Amino acid sequence: MRSYQPDLTPPWKRSAPVPEVPAEPDLVVEEVATGFCGAVIRCEKTAQGPTVTLEDRFGKHRVFPMEPRGFLLEGKVVTLVRPDPGAPVRPTRTASGSVAVPGARARVARAGRIYVEGRHDAELVERVWGDDLRIEGVVVEYLEGVDDLPAIVGEFGPGPDARLGVLVDHLVPGSKESRIAAQVTGDHVLVVGHPYIDVWEAVKPSSVGIDAWPVVPRGQDWKTGVCRALGWPENTGAAWQHILSKVRSYKDLEPQLLGRVEELIDFVTVPD
Repeated sequence: MRSYQPDLTPPWKRSAPVPEVPAEPDLVVEEVATGFCGAVIRCEKTAQGPTVTLEDRFGKHRVFPMEPRGFLLEGKVVTLVRPDPGAPVRPTRTASGSVAVPGARARVARAGRIYVEGRHDAELVERVWGDDLRIEGVVVEYLEGVDDLPAIVGEFGPGPDARLGVLVDHLVPGSKESRIAAQVTGDHVLVVGHPYIDVWEAVKPSSVGIDAWPVVPRGQDWKTGVCRALGWPENTGAAWQHILSKVRSYKDLEPQLLGRVEELIDFVTVPD
């Protein structure tokens, strides 16, 4: 019979226990050794021990051993463990990748706003960031174009307690949109944009099931030209609903849009 051997390690040298967290799908963690941050895709049992596959915001996959104290969750060290197959799976992240807050009530709307250029832009922002916006109390309103943006901003009257963020399509050097945006200045207003002609292009082609977004000749209506080139019925409303139905989370959007929307949300919610 083996005799009991006490642990003689001094208390100050012992590692403090850390929480064990089930590696549920879409849980976002950071691997301690490499700093790689991504959402859990799957767990696997291998000859070397259990592994977890993470996917970062750009779609890159990496496989890591599920070692004790091997990951950071919200900045704190944890040990990932295989989830109980019989346990109900609860969403741990919103569509934007933020921590889900089950049962959270919508906050009373702030005076600050985010303006986007069109209805499709507003629907896409709601699709991915809707949960976050309700918790933060941020209202998104859409504009019918940005030709009158300076006057619209002036009428809104941004201030310390009412910041205004504006998302503009096709904000590239030399474009009409860039010239208009340059007329809007102030400490309490922020105008940012993505490089795409229309927000449709901000959805990854692979998510829609196409190789790439078509190049539409100048002078043609871009959305109608896209439908024509892809062999879709020339009903842009129906085409957009098809595209929107393929967006399930931030992973279906291009980084050039993700970063700009996150920037606007941070801007209108930060304390002055």
